Amino acid sequence: MTAREAALASLLRNIAACRHCTDLPLGPRPVLRADTRATLLIIGQAPGTRVHESGIPWHDASGDRLRAWLALTEAQFYDPSRVAILPVGLCYPGRLPRGGDRPPRPACAPLWHASVLALMPRIRLTLLVGAYAQALVLGTTNLTRTVADFRRFLPARLPLPHPSWRTIGWQARNPWFESDVLPALRQAVQGHFMPA
Repeated sequence: MTAREAALASLLRNIAACRHCTDLPLGPRPVLRADTRATLLIIGQAPGTRVHESGIPWHDASGDRLRAWLALTEAQFYDPSRVAILPVGLCYPGRLPRGGDRPPRPACAPLWHASVLALMPRIRLTLLVGAYAQALVLGTTNLTRTVADFRRFLPARLPLPHPSWRTIGWQARNPWFESDVLPALRQAVQGHFMPA
């Protein structure tokens, strides 16, 4: 094990033991995947209830839709030597009174992201999935405009909407997502699965 691998393993143990947000409705359970070999990083918003229960990131209907967008099998998506997964909020934030999940806790990313990213120097492409990820990394506030302008952020970053069921309507109103963004996304992602 290299020094960087040992440092990341130690950091991941510290993150797993994090109790910064003990007031969360289901309690803290950080969910992420990080590996020093990964070249593709997915930054989403926060785990949902199914992911909280399983401890497997994107292990829900949104994950199914995301994998379809990426044209990746589950085996490819969960290959830690290729794909790292680091949400804005590492724990399930709870429900809003009128439905939907609460936003990611604002303290989480500043607490952990820089340390995790510093130990994954091979990342070449970061997918920013949803408005919270785009606000954190790009400082943008309009998801549709940011995703439509995706070419401006390539080759290092690619913004996407969150793949929840609500996105089905958004996609219908924005047909350029399927015709322009998805082919570019798949081409960019497939480069991480080509033989070396």
